[in-house]
Amino acid sequence: MKTFCRKSKVESRRAFTLIEIMMVVAILGLVMAMGVPGILAGLREEPMRKAVNDVVEICGHARAMAILSGKTTTVVFHPHDGTIEGGDAPAGAVSTRNSGKVTTSAQFDNRIIIEALDINLIEDKDAEIAGVRFFPNGTSDEMTLILHSGEDWRKITLEVTTALASATTVSSQ
Repeated sequence: MKTFCRKSKVESRRAFTLIEIMMVVAILGLVMAMGVPGILAGLREEPMRKAVNDVVEICGHARAMAILSGKTTTVVFHPHDGTIEGGDAPAGAVSTRNSGKVTTSAQFDNRIIIEALDINLIEDKDAEIAGVRFFPNGTSDEMTLILHSGEDWRKITLEVTTALASATTVSSQ
């Protein structure tokens, strides 16, 4: 009779040690921490971009309100305060940029300087209030607004025949 003797094999299992896992977690944490400032900067609009977007959005809303309601709508600038106000939003009006609410007023950041505000070729930068009218036929008053912040200069104009606002970057003065 043959006797079979089985040798017990100790199988070596490959696994990660606790130290290796902790090192991977630490590296991932460092990489994520380095990305946080960039992510936060992307989520927050810089002041100039926000100011330009607010002006264009308020003018676009005023144009739409004038056409839809059949009444002249006015956007009012307060150059000394750095504020802008448009007409009230109709029920159900939405804008994807501001979580479902239409922007009808805005306050410029204190770093934004109004360098020029011309309405119908009249300088209104030093006026207490200045108004731009949007008419039911889709036209508007002429407007040129130049904003300045540091090295950043932006020019926002209204095309008189279409009342559409456009923004361009201008070279420093």
